[in-house]
Amino acid sequence: MASWNSTPLEITYEVLGWMAFVSWSISFYPQVILNFRRKSVVGLNFDFVVLNLTKHSSYLIYNASLYFSSAVQKQYFKKYGEKQMIPVAANDVAFSCHAVLLTAVTLYQIAIYERGNQKVSKISIGIVAVVWLAAAVCVFVALPRHSWLWLISVFNSIQVSMTCIKYIPQAVMNFLRKSTDGFSIGNILLDFTGGAASYAQMAMQSIDQHSWVNFYGNIGKTLLSLISIFFDLLFMCQHFVLYRDKSSEELVKTSDEPVSENV
Repeated sequence: MASWNSTPLEITYEVLGWMAFVSWSISFYPQVILNFRRKSVVGLNFDFVVLNLTKHSSYLIYNASLYFSSAVQKQYFKKYGEKQMIPVAANDVAFSCHAVLLTAVTLYQIAIYERGNQKVSKISIGIVAVVWLAAAVCVFVALPRHSWLWLISVFNSIQVSMTCIKYIPQAVMNFLRKSTDGFSIGNILLDFTGGAASYAQMAMQSIDQHSWVNFYGNIGKTLLSLISIFFDLLFMCQHFVLYRDKSSEELVKTSDEPVSENV
């Protein structure tokens, strides 16, 4: 396993990593606090939360396996070279654990707070069911050959797919309601900061090692950052530019209309 060539770059790498962890972790709280204060989850898309739980659970499996398992690491070095560094840091594992917990808390809030006529769509339920069924099949395929790196790569692919999909219902819902009321912009601002810091962290490692292997060796983390940044910019545009003048009175009138349902 390779070591760092530059101490300043190593320190910057660690700082950026924990900055991403703090930003991404705190990003869950504005929505949880908003739900608690309103005693309502109207405006929060339930599909977003359900898909998010699958996404973070898959990412936790990938991060924890590659970070802690010597068997997985051995297969990684065999594929990408002994001189490469593991592309998962401690902050990645810590974030995944925290993300699964807070997403579960948000789901609990959905169960107990006022939700109007919103519900989880059959499409999202179907997607989640198919994803976990496919994951179970992959586990049985990997067992005989001990293809652990391939198996966790499947979970990494799942988290990338869920990252692409999970934002769409909320973006569409905001568009249909012409409002971002009930969806915390604080979550988005912190998510954007975390995505930028995570991408910069990977860049520090690549610069130090004079190699871009960590970008495609952990393509999931790379795409996670880029996709998150893209959708965060979209949500910021919706909140600050497109729908910022939506009044509370209008939102009350539309909260019980079919347009506010999940898609």
